[in-house]
Amino acid sequence: NAPPVYDPFAGGGSIPLEAQRLGLRAVASDLNPVAVLINKALIELPPKVAGKPPVNPDARSAGAEWRGAAGLANDIRYYGKWMRDRAFERIGHLYPKAKLPDGGEATVIAWLWARTIPCPNPACGIPMPMMKSFQVSTKKGSERWARPIIDSVAKRISFVVQDHPEGVPSGGAVDRNGAWCVACGATETLAYVREQSKRGKMGEQMTTLVTEGKRGRQFFSPTEEHIDAALSAEPKWRISQKMPATAHKVSGRGYGITRWSELFTKRQQTVLSAFSDLVKEAGSLAVQHGASNEYSIILQTYIGLILGRLAHGCSSYNRWRDSLHFVEGVFSRQAIPMIWDFAETNPLANASQSWVNHAEWVAEVVEATPLDMQPCTAFQADASAAHYDIDGPVIVTDPPYYDNISYAELSDFFYVWMRPALRELYPDLFGGMLVPIDEEMTAVPRFENARERFEKLLSKSLRLMREHCADEFPSSIFYAYKQQEEESEGRASTGWEMMLSALIGAGFSIVGTWPMRTEMGNRSNAMEANSLASSVVLVCRPREEHAPVGNRTQFLQELGRELPAALDRLTHDGHIGPVDLRQAAIGPGMQVYSRYARVERMDGEPFTVRDALQEINKAVDFYTERAEGELDAPSRFCLAWLRTHGHAKRPFGDAETLAKPMNVSVDALSAAGLLMAERGEVRLYEIPDYAPEASPRSGRNPAYASAGSLLGGSEPGGSSRRGRSPGSASDDSPHSGPALGGSATGASSRGRRNPASAADAEARGDASAWEGCYRMAYHFHSGADGRGGIDGAAMVALALSGSALDAAQRLAPILYDVYDRRSDARAAAACNDLAGAWETVLRRAQDLRAHGQGMLM
Repeated sequence: NAPPVYDPFAGGGSIPLEAQRLGLRAVASDLNPVAVLINKALIELPPKVAGKPPVNPDARSAGAEWRGAAGLANDIRYYGKWMRDRAFERIGHLYPKAKLPDGGEATVIAWLWARTIPCPNPACGIPMPMMKSFQVSTKKGSERWARPIIDSVAKRISFVVQDHPEGVPSGGAVDRNGAWCVACGATETLAYVREQSKRGKMGEQMTTLVTEGKRGRQFFSPTEEHIDAALSAEPKWRISQKMPATAHKVSGRGYGITRWSELFTKRQQTVLSAFSDLVKEAGSLAVQHGASNEYSIILQTYIGLILGRLAHGCSSYNRWRDSLHFVEGVFSRQAIPMIWDFAETNPLANASQSWVNHAEWVAEVVEATPLDMQPCTAFQADASAAHYDIDGPVIVTDPPYYDNISYAELSDFFYVWMRPALRELYPDLFGGMLVPIDEEMTAVPRFENARERFEKLLSKSLRLMREHCADEFPSSIFYAYKQQEEESEGRASTGWEMMLSALIGAGFSIVGTWPMRTEMGNRSNAMEANSLASSVVLVCRPREEHAPVGNRTQFLQELGRELPAALDRLTHDGHIGPVDLRQAAIGPGMQVYSRYARVERMDGEPFTVRDALQEINKAVDFYTERAEGELDAPSRFCLAWLRTHGHAKRPFGDAETLAKPMNVSVDALSAAGLLMAERGEVRLYEIPDYAPEASPRSGRNPAYASAGSLLGGSEPGGSSRRGRSPGSASDDSPHSGPALGGSATGASSRGRRNPASAADAEARGDASAWEGCYRMAYHFHSGADGRGGIDGAAMVALALSGSALDAAQRLAPILYDVYDRRSDARAAAACNDLAGAWETVLRRAQDLRAHGQGMLM
């Protein structure tokens, strides 16, 4: 009797699919026809074929039990292979095999190409191959280079593949500044390249053949046979749709590319049109084999999605990954960047990005659909004008992110190929020439008054949700939009402000904001960046119709009473990492704000969402500052130094000036291994400085004491249980590494670390929160070297006193915030990860102690 789960911005279908996996009835809608088709394939169509056997003749005698949609998956494989075989009969001559040196043949899985423009030097005139690099394989043991061979008489360049860099130009022949000719050395700007392209003078030149060998990929020089085969292709028909004039996410627009067909070579257009024609033929063949018309339509739907996947891997905007030896699809991110040297795949082979490979992928997805599937529905609708046929659904949705992604523009890339194959089956979805773009809810520049338009449409959509949503269940809004710190406008990003304002204006009260891990760590914008790995779930309930009007004073008083306790719960009970804390803090803060119909200033002017967000951020800052005040003096000094100078070297006098009011000694801080003080300069140690590698001035880094030594194990390259006390400094060493817990406030010899043992450190409890936090952060991220990971951090935790350990926990999120503001993504991520895994580390420490491994010498 559970109400249905409705997602009016269904997109790729993750939310409806998860609802169905939980045994709930899902309802999905979207304005984008490609998204609607994906949702139909995920939640609507599988229940219609559940338990049905396949219709292909190869499976009739199998006698298998076809559970779930396994029968449909079997047919997808069968008819997919049949289509590949028919395509090979018709256009296989366009994909010749490579002739091997031993006289044999090998199937080519990719042809590598370089775009060309005429050399600007009149005396040369040779088409310039614009390659980012002439090395086509950087994989260890199979390095290969494409060496250009210049023919000044014929005015051409050919390529020879070799296993050494001799004679190969260093670097590439194009970058962000321009391109240069490998024949004569002439250089030109990208403006010249764009102008030549707009005049239709950009060409393509084959540089390398890639085949599948018994021992991996093999690389060969292009031959006239392969060049002629590629250039002789003529598609049976062409897609004719023009790109929107404002398609700013397609970099080729600046090079005169105006039609979607221009993103594909003639051979690619030929093979895509051939497979498009075969979709209908496969459906007819399935009917001959006994399929009903309904089943044939379902089968063709999934084959149409295979066609979309093929286009993604069969474009002149596919990149060759020279270190991994595979062809990357067009959309590594939500845009189509310009590619100078691209990879053309062989769709008729059995390698990645081939038709059979994509068919297998889709079949596996179908097989993985839930066995006990509720009948679900997916349809096309504008969320700002949708008609709700059902009342009381649980609203769970992921609305557009202001101006982040232009889904309609990018979906046309798939739509133009799927439309010819599926238009008769889904006339409502594929009746238009392109994806609806004028109604799209986004704030991209193509719209006049884009911000006001987006806010209006979003507000209309949320009001409809509020009118029809379930009263007894909360509504959940996913949103992945990180707050931006803007001095002129506070810390509220435009996207957040609009979303929150629209929710409150629609009659919702926000009762929580929770981060949820939804993004892959290997996505392109996460590489080497401190980007969010989560969406934020805005948990909302309908606000009481007769909610009171509040004023600013009431809001601030209630915020001051409720937010600190909420932040304690978020950090200690909810284990919210520092990177997500400010996002999560919006929930309890806005819960205070949104319980009122509106909030006013004393003069009657509105106290806006932006004002409330600024006050919430101030309250979070105050909460953090309070945590700073509870730190020990050395940690407060280091934190103040980090904020001011980072890890740069500064004069000793600057450190003395900061240290005196805090009642700490710079010499003692240096002896404690928190900073380097020598030659009149001071530098704060970084997290990597706590590694066991040797420092420049001594046999090992003075900031390091291994976690193993703290518990009586051997130090890397040092002593073991036999010999001197592990974790202690030897008086015989000119600068031995310190044990954890040297005093930073008491007396010590200048520049020397207090040779206290780890046991003494635990007994005295004089290790600073700073030292403990940095050691834990280092070890937590050094699991790959066999000495760290959770165990290493846990052993450091065992060596800290209770108060130091508590202080180190408070310090980790503070350090994240400092490093984030300083744009140090690596250090910020290390502190965030440690803070997020704190409870795991403590549990591991308890386990080690319980098993006797935590016994200190």
